[in-house]
Amino acid sequence: MDRGAVRPGLFSSAALLPLSTDDNVILEPYDLLFDTAVEAYYKGDWMTVILNMERALRNKAAIRRVKAHCRIICANQSAFGEPLSSIVVTIPGAGSVEDLGFFQKIMKRADCVNTCESDKIGPPTIHKITEDVDLEFKKRTPYNYLQVAYFKINKLDKAVAAANTFFLANPDHMEMRQNLDYYRMMSGVQEEDFKDLEAWPHMAEFLAGKRYYSSDSFGLAIDHFEAAVEDYFSADQECRALCEGAYDYDGYNYMEYSADLFQSMTDHYMQILNCKQSCSVELASTAGKDKPFEDFLPSHFNYLQFSYYNSEKYEQAIECAKTYLLFHPEEEVMNQNLAYYSAVLGEDKAAAIPVVKQHIQQSLLEKELLYFAFEVFGITFVDPDSWTPADIMPLKLREKQKADRETAARITEEIGNLMKEIETMVEEKNKESTDIAKIVREGGPLLFDDIKFTMSSKQLNGSQRVLLDGFISEGECRELTRLSNAAALKGDGYRGLPSPHSPSESFQGITVLKAIKFGQEGTVPLKSARLFFDMSEKVRRVLESYFRLDSPLYFSYSHLVCRSAIDEKQDDRDDLSHPVHADNCLLVSELNKCIKEPPAYTHRDYRQRQRAQSHSSHFLTRLCFLVKLHPQYRCR
Repeated sequence: MDRGAVRPGLFSSAALLPLSTDDNVILEPYDLLFDTAVEAYYKGDWMTVILNMERALRNKAAIRRVKAHCRIICANQSAFGEPLSSIVVTIPGAGSVEDLGFFQKIMKRADCVNTCESDKIGPPTIHKITEDVDLEFKKRTPYNYLQVAYFKINKLDKAVAAANTFFLANPDHMEMRQNLDYYRMMSGVQEEDFKDLEAWPHMAEFLAGKRYYSSDSFGLAIDHFEAAVEDYFSADQECRALCEGAYDYDGYNYMEYSADLFQSMTDHYMQILNCKQSCSVELASTAGKDKPFEDFLPSHFNYLQFSYYNSEKYEQAIECAKTYLLFHPEEEVMNQNLAYYSAVLGEDKAAAIPVVKQHIQQSLLEKELLYFAFEVFGITFVDPDSWTPADIMPLKLREKQKADRETAARITEEIGNLMKEIETMVEEKNKESTDIAKIVREGGPLLFDDIKFTMSSKQLNGSQRVLLDGFISEGECRELTRLSNAAALKGDGYRGLPSPHSPSESFQGITVLKAIKFGQEGTVPLKSARLFFDMSEKVRRVLESYFRLDSPLYFSYSHLVCRSAIDEKQDDRDDLSHPVHADNCLLVSELNKCIKEPPAYTHRDYRQRQRAQSHSSHFLTRLCFLVKLHPQYRCR
């Protein structure tokens, strides 16, 4: 790896974790720390990269802990079930009064959570993170920057750990694979340096237990499996608490959502229960493994009962066998094991672990509610657990699922037959195929008099290419510029990076959806958001007409981007900054390759770009509409 510039390519109830944040210190938002680290990266300021990126990771983890901690302690302090203190006698129609007691608890819990979080991490508004930045942390991008920075200051053990942490979540990242191969050949690098810094504690213990179990070191396996179970329930408690967030409207649905009090409460609570049920999948997943471990929690007790048996600790073996049978009461082998233990030691020697029994009972109650909502309201629920008893699902749903499976099997068979027919048709079609240019007939009407034809496919050295100008008037240009200045976010659409292509300019952008949201909130004029949408629709109609498309053209997304030159970084520049390109792959100039991975949209055929560029004190705004435009052409 070159040292030059590298592109960052138990058995007891779970206890609350102590918080390490100082109650008098407001945590700095981790998205700002991330941005500062990225800017320092492009300046080659490696210590600043390390300090800010490590702080960003710590602050993100601290915010997660605080939110979980506050929700858990507030739930314990404001449990439901107690009557309203002012109601001393039963009165006719008391149901509505009892409702007041319920909502009193709701409001007390909300106040408790808000106060707790504000005291520990500051006002909630400063920790609102964009989806792009959140995605970067989910993809472990900070560790990509850290591995380079640590390598630059010769901290190889930390560089290796960061590189390995990133690669486990991005196994197709070829550059990082090469970096890890390079590290393995370096002197001073140990195998134990290849850590996963983001590994769940319970998963690390579970995997260690499996290693010792496989080598017949049953005593050590017991220690790790017991620790894994204890850590699992702590992680499950945290995961479930974090599900109690805002309602997810799923894209544009909030614009059409209309529900009364109880329906909206049902929708939100079912979404929370769905999330809580999914915690078992999240906790059974580990980076580098495509699928979560099957039957993850029950398998701990299977391993433990056999490990205890081989360690001649039969009472604990019985306890774990009975616990496993809570999940799978009909499992033949475990029932045989239990019968053997009972014959040797007695039936009542040990009981199943209470906390596990409580966990199962709570999960089954949640499943019953979710299935009820599925049956009555049509709120989809897919049970993530293999151990759920069949009778938990309502009979009608079971019959429907059986019919669906039979239908799916029949459809699969029909699709197989159809695919064979299609293959035959394709083979015949290939024999008489024509050039794609004859199928897509360029040169259709442009629909609007002010749109000017600039370059054709031939001039652009390819097919299905065109460069058009004049889509937008000066007045509309100024309106979009005002929209960008008022509402565009730095790094929006660029994974939260304000300077994604070079340190000499910054990018800020806004999507149609965000523009509409800001318009509804009164942040920007609604007519500006409408203009943004109308211009996107105008492009779509013109492209459909010009290429005489036989099928409708749909957008992946529309994005208004403002690029501003950074005054102090314009000296001695001879580059063209950000070339206009088709975005169907990521160009790696050094390797002469174009990699098809996000954020490139490999399924996108037509692309429009709306960009306002700032140079010194004036704006030059122009619309550039691209149809598979070759990277060598630029809109400036």
